[in-house]
Amino acid sequence: EDLIEQATKGYMDIRNEMEALAPQIAAEKGWETTDYREIIAKLKAEGPLAGDTILDHYHAVLREIEAIIEREKIVTLPEREAGIRIASAAETAAQPAPHLDTPRLIGNTGEYPTFVIPQLVQNDDGSWVQTDDTYVAGSWTLTAHEARPGHEMQFSSIIESGVSITRALFAFNSANVEGWGLYAEAIVRPYLPLEAQMISLQYRLMRAARMFLDPMLNLGMITPEEAKALIMNDVAVGEGWAQNEVERYTYRMPGQATAYYYGYNKMQALRAQTELKLRDRFDQRAFHDFILAQGLLPPEVLKEAVMTEFVPSQLD
Repeated sequence: EDLIEQATKGYMDIRNEMEALAPQIAAEKGWETTDYREIIAKLKAEGPLAGDTILDHYHAVLREIEAIIEREKIVTLPEREAGIRIASAAETAAQPAPHLDTPRLIGNTGEYPTFVIPQLVQNDDGSWVQTDDTYVAGSWTLTAHEARPGHEMQFSSIIESGVSITRALFAFNSANVEGWGLYAEAIVRPYLPLEAQMISLQYRLMRAARMFLDPMLNLGMITPEEAKALIMNDVAVGEGWAQNEVERYTYRMPGQATAYYYGYNKMQALRAQTELKLRDRFDQRAFHDFILAQGLLPPEVLKEAVMTEFVPSQLD
């Protein structure tokens, strides 16, 4: 019940942001519609990615995001480049969504995480089969989440600073990991092109929807058909993604999908509480560097570390 109440409130706030942003994108593009659902459909149609150039595109987006991170002093970037590669056909069949290939945390001998992009299939006419993940406006948020400042930096920090067996075994859960990934999207969103900001909000809307649809389905408060219709019509994603979501909540991984928005809310609350404590002395780059240096921690333990170690160090 708590998850449902928190998520439905957040869902409406995010949707309101999307409705306010849609007319700005329409004006920029010269489109007549101001409905965010139709704007998203047009963005997908406008910027499909080709399988033979998709890797170059993601490298270019990453460079632009890294320039934003440096300019806005968001977090300290590693000197080495982030790894990005195209998945094999077998990998794509097993995991058809963009994801991070995470190296072992115990006994690591220098392996680093890699952002993996699914392989696209080419049609007979030379065009490429498209998904909800393969268009220009969506590539910014995916890169921020999976690469930098998201999971790639999160796991690289763990490898470089070392992590205890306890943390690697018991703190590696979806709330602790995905909370940072979704928060990483949020801290770069204000500096992205307007169309990329819209898709960032759409992905956040999906995460909020997960946090109330999953428990509602498992409590019998909504049918799978109703949940799928909401995801397709209101969140504005395709039928394949919507079907996967419903299967995920009901029998593949019940409860897991709620962790993204839950972890994100905890990170946002911690950021706000830290700013209140430090006021003019708050430095977001120092804050984010400290968070990453902790490795994977449950939200309450992370909060204790920030309040007892980071805040006093900044006040000295």
